[in-house]
Amino acid sequence: MDRYAVIGNPISHSRSPAIHAEFARQTGQQLSYEALLAPLDGFRDAVERFRRAGGRGMNVTVPFKLEAFALTDRCAPRASAAGAVNTLAFGPDGIFGDNTDGAGLIRDIVHNLDRPLERQRVLLLGAGGAARGVLLPLLAARPASLTLANRSVDKAHALAAAFRSHAPDVALDACSFVDLAGRVFDVVINATAASLANEAPQLPPGLYAANALAYDMMYGCGDTPFLAAARSDGATQRADGLGMLVEQAAESFLLWRGVRPDTAAVLAALRRQLDGG
Repeated sequence: MDRYAVIGNPISHSRSPAIHAEFARQTGQQLSYEALLAPLDGFRDAVERFRRAGGRGMNVTVPFKLEAFALTDRCAPRASAAGAVNTLAFGPDGIFGDNTDGAGLIRDIVHNLDRPLERQRVLLLGAGGAARGVLLPLLAARPASLTLANRSVDKAHALAAAFRSHAPDVALDACSFVDLAGRVFDVVINATAASLANEAPQLPPGLYAANALAYDMMYGCGDTPFLAAARSDGATQRADGLGMLVEQAAESFLLWRGVRPDTAAVLAALRRQLDGG
């Protein structure tokens, strides 16, 4: 039986084993999928042990995505652009790395939420690894404009400069949170870590256009602090990152097994669990 795993620290909270078990059942694939806790200073050794024991691939979560990128022999373009890897595939020619986070985000917004991104005014909050991992797929969706906003404006400017050549026909700019005052957007995506601390980014009011979507890449039971603030500020559609979690997992499964699972039933079951249903 082919072995796969998700590796991180911490890892006990991960829903990936349940998601991939359901994908395997649904598609008739014979595989096992486990959660591995790696020491903070022992990621490379943990990956190599799993690989030598016959492992076929791994998902990588915090805080190891940058180390995973450094470990690869070859990378998908979207992983190279992100400088981070969340999916490893082991083969006779070495370790292949991919980053499926952005594809998962886009599929959740466009397919599950039925929100086209083309010609939309998009705001991406944050300039860290989460933002960098989704930026190339966001640009490929051809929004009218993409604004990067971060508390530290220098990081936002550096990120915009690094990606501007990837989509010269998209208006890509950067600013601080304060400088967002007076601007409106059709889609606002929170890629900051604020929700992990049960906080919301400090944003000026009036950001949301009519029928705007507020999307938090974090997920939990009920509204995150960002989504609660967005509701108060007039965002008519709001979504957390649970769909992104399932869709990025499906992208990894497709890479490993060559078949795309149906995500709708898996996402619905996870939502019921989170909501206590």
